[in-house]
Amino acid sequence: MLSRSTFSRNAPRALQGAAASSRRGMASAVTPGLQYDVSESAGVKVANREVAGPTGTLALVAKAGPRYQPFPGFADALEYFAFKTTLKRSALRITREVELLGGEVSSSHSRENIVLKAKFLANDLPYFAELLAEVASQTKFAAHELDEVVLKLLKYRQQALSANPEELAVDAAHALAFHRGLGETITPSLTVPFEKYLSAEALQEYAQQAYAKSNIALVGSGPNSADLSKWVGDFFKELPSTGSASQYSLKPSTASKYYGGEQRVSSKAGNAVVIAFPGSSAFGTSGYKPEASVLAALLGGESTIKWTPGFSLLSQATQGFSHVRASTKNHTYSDAGLFTVTLSGKADKVASASKTTVDFLKKAAAGEIASEDIKKATALAKFRALESAQTLETGLEASGSALVHGGKPYQISEIAQGIDSVTEAQVKDAAKNFLSSKASYAAVGDLFQLPYAEDLGLTV
Repeated sequence: MLSRSTFSRNAPRALQGAAASSRRGMASAVTPGLQYDVSESAGVKVANREVAGPTGTLALVAKAGPRYQPFPGFADALEYFAFKTTLKRSALRITREVELLGGEVSSSHSRENIVLKAKFLANDLPYFAELLAEVASQTKFAAHELDEVVLKLLKYRQQALSANPEELAVDAAHALAFHRGLGETITPSLTVPFEKYLSAEALQEYAQQAYAKSNIALVGSGPNSADLSKWVGDFFKELPSTGSASQYSLKPSTASKYYGGEQRVSSKAGNAVVIAFPGSSAFGTSGYKPEASVLAALLGGESTIKWTPGFSLLSQATQGFSHVRASTKNHTYSDAGLFTVTLSGKADKVASASKTTVDFLKKAAAGEIASEDIKKATALAKFRALESAQTLETGLEASGSALVHGGKPYQISEIAQGIDSVTEAQVKDAAKNFLSSKASYAAVGDLFQLPYAEDLGLTV
């Protein structure tokens, strides 16, 4: 068993920045420690922000989500194989070592990326950098772990998805909007026979491309940048620059194209409607539109203050609809975005709330929303963007994805400035553009009561 002294080292930290003189100043003159320094080590792109403190976080972001998988279920399976048996360590040994060091490891995937993440005490950076490199290059993909662990977990995830009408509707909206690529389901549905595609050998070939140097980025929060660069250079130099071509290679990156349309899915699990439009792509891309974030905050649906409906249009409107949940989100990707309004609850109430949603969009497009509400929405959108940049789950993946796709990291000060510059006219134009474009409309549940897109006045 490895002791802490094997990995420990002296890691002095420099204090990062000074507090701004006011709350508003703090949002614009951001603490330097929240900005990412970008470099390259051993051919691997690295982004790091030095944050003074006793802990650190390191994430490996690989461009290998469902958008790029060759067959259904590969992204899920690769996520579940993270931190299983490698050529050097058993899964049990990895678990015990991580626990002895007081660290945390996890894996996840989005439509575009697979993310391997480690949280640790600052002195243990070398161990966790080595562990991430080992997972990326030396995972065994043992057949018994595939059969006894990975496949079972994937089936549980399928069942959870089929029982969640909101997730089903969001998946359907993506499929309508983008067809292939970003339209691939986040997890295969119960009707997809993913088992016939998955094998230990196939996953190993997929991993060789997924974790190739050209396809990954490392993002840190906390470590000293020079130290991180050193350990990445030591441990990641053995990764292949590119993967070898095979039938299990990553799908090539093709530009996303928006289509739109309507889909209705009968379900006894509950009722949900998703109304979607082409939205803003990720920060740092040509399709980035901060006004989409402001419009999302304006429509809203979920109050930011307990026991009150809040200022957002949908949160106030749904007060009159018992058992209805509403939320608005702009899903951002490397070359596209999807602006969604999700409504769930009793079928008749969801139908009424759907009509109200479109009516609010029409009011926004006509400039009939109070200036004060737009100012509130701008402030909320700015807060959410800044909080998102500080939140490890979002900031690390967003920055890693940007580097892999040739963009720049999620720089907090530039995002704040972009949202600050949004005008009422831009919000009005965004709503107008939504209504003039083809919608992606998905209804899941009691289809007898849930409306069609044309009932709401939407073009599909």
